[in-house]
Amino acid sequence: MTGRETPHVPPQRSGAEATALDLDLRAVVCPGLTVRVKARLRYDVAEPYAVYLDSHVDRAEPITWMFARELLAAGVTEEVGLGDVSIRPGAGEDAGSVLVVLGGDEGSVVLRARAAEVTSFLRRADRLVPPGREHEYVDLDGLVRRLLGHGRPGP
Repeated sequence: MTGRETPHVPPQRSGAEATALDLDLRAVVCPGLTVRVKARLRYDVAEPYAVYLDSHVDRAEPITWMFARELLAAGVTEEVGLGDVSIRPGAGEDAGSVLVVLGGDEGSVVLRARAAEVTSFLRRADRLVPPGREHEYVDLDGLVRRLLGHGRPGP
């Protein structure tokens, strides 16, 4: 493909190229004590493998976490993830929830979301880019051009 050709983008199943869901998450401070956290899950066709979780805490800008859509989908029914992000279905008093554990240099937090809302969000993302077909939505030629052109002086 030359630099003048338009990259092939597969047809979408709907006119939308992104979806988002505003959530009222609960940060689990200790057993029996939670704090409300406003958040948003985002998915964009331009990054078909990723979902974003923006959490709005006491800052002007949200804290944004990016992780695999596949990880979120699996975490609805089973414990998944290692390192900074792990996801699992709630049990006991957390039944009907999805627990997202986010870790970093300053510690970790457990966020509880309603499983039905997460599942609804994932269904909308799946309509935009069906699972297993993400590779069809990635412009590898464009990515390589950007990587090779990065750092080069202009004309």
